[in-house]
Amino acid sequence: MALLEVKDATLRMQQHTLLHNLNITINQGEHWLITGSSGSGKTILLNVFAGLLKPVSGLVTTGIDQKHLGKGILLVTAKHHFKDTTNTSNLYYQQRYNSQDADQTVTVLQYLQSKTIETTGFWTVDRVINLLMLNKLADKSLIKLSNGETKRLRLASALLAHPAILLLDDPLAGLDYDTQQHFGSLLRKIISSGITIIMAGSGFEIPSVITHVAIMEQGTVTQTLPASQFTPPQQRNTSAASLNLLSELLKNNKTTSYSQMVNMENVNIRYGDVNVLTDVNWTVKPGDRWALFGHNGAGKSSLLSLINGDNPQAYANHIILFDRKRGSGESIWEIKRKIGFLSPEFYQYFPTDQSALQVVESGYYDTQGLFRPSQPAKAEKAMDWLKALQIEQYARHRLKNMPASAQRLCLLARALIKLPDLLILDEPCQGLDKQQRVHFNQLIDAIVEQTGLTLIYVTHYIHELPDSINKVITLQEGRIHSIQEK
Repeated sequence: MALLEVKDATLRMQQHTLLHNLNITINQGEHWLITGSSGSGKTILLNVFAGLLKPVSGLVTTGIDQKHLGKGILLVTAKHHFKDTTNTSNLYYQQRYNSQDADQTVTVLQYLQSKTIETTGFWTVDRVINLLMLNKLADKSLIKLSNGETKRLRLASALLAHPAILLLDDPLAGLDYDTQQHFGSLLRKIISSGITIIMAGSGFEIPSVITHVAIMEQGTVTQTLPASQFTPPQQRNTSAASLNLLSELLKNNKTTSYSQMVNMENVNIRYGDVNVLTDVNWTVKPGDRWALFGHNGAGKSSLLSLINGDNPQAYANHIILFDRKRGSGESIWEIKRKIGFLSPEFYQYFPTDQSALQVVESGYYDTQGLFRPSQPAKAEKAMDWLKALQIEQYARHRLKNMPASAQRLCLLARALIKLPDLLILDEPCQGLDKQQRVHFNQLIDAIVEQTGLTLIYVTHYIHELPDSINKVITLQEGRIHSIQEK
């Protein structure tokens, strides 16, 4: 019997066919990449493998030894579901910046200790901490972890369950360069312990341990082949129609004049005995287009939280936003009205029960969801932005029922719809395939060219930057390591 087999599977949800006539066989000793364009069904197939979604027809069978000491099949998804110390309440977005609330979460070490099972298996807390480079994070609260640190923790937690098959949904997204380079070695050690790896991804970065590739299109597997024979899809340029629509959306844009968008002098952020930011001096002037670099945990998200109005420690520092010193009577909502914002953490905590149209329209009000009657003119503009980002087919879908990449593009449209004075994009292309990343950055370049928008763009990879970036700031251990012209 095969280790995992899906025969003639069809899956429907809310009158939508998500998978149809799907067949795939995973044999012992094979390690697979599931790839395909956004919305092709990669994540859905992983959920079927994990038993979290049940096909309406067809068979899913497994040949895992019933005496296996841990979980048979375990899925590590793009989102976490951490709870507070009472284990009853989910964490919320601003919690990491409020010291009192942040203390309501367990530490990395406590979390991993809670995930151990009574077994003499290979994976121990010490072993996963060393493998995932979590040693320096052992005493850190979960809510204070960066996006990349969180991904490493969740993989460590999964190993403690001793799965026979480990399913990884886009595992490279959000990891800094050093961790990505370590990822192949990490997978080899996992495989050497007897675990089978099946991962979903774009196909542009394939770890050497992957033996086979399955290509998906429109909810079915169209081809399987050895990894050595797989060629990534060709890159396509953004359509003229999409760029023309964008020009229409921007033609009535009115820019506001400021002397300084952001000015920080000797800024320090501290939680307990830990310095998160130390002596940061940084000025962002109108029309600047900054790239912000730094390893996972370098302090990038904390720096952005001071600008976006989410971190109360801004009041204890010398920070000027839009020519006005923080703490001089401005409200958080006055700040947010001038900023378009997106980050992995914002994606993590955004409510998912509203439609794409509602999510995008909520960008006018800076709320996490639309909690007032929709206005026809604003809804029409929201649809135009969905079309510009080429995800209009999901307009009436709930966010939670959309592919992860389409969810991110929807939140990008939300950030752009009000044509802000300052656009902050923290790893905006995480979860997007190569074509979508190229398309998005072409849109950003077009927006900057037409509006003179001020931009702060965070990524781990220099090749993912829009061409319009003209300045670079790098953080290291909470300090400015370098500032340079691009």
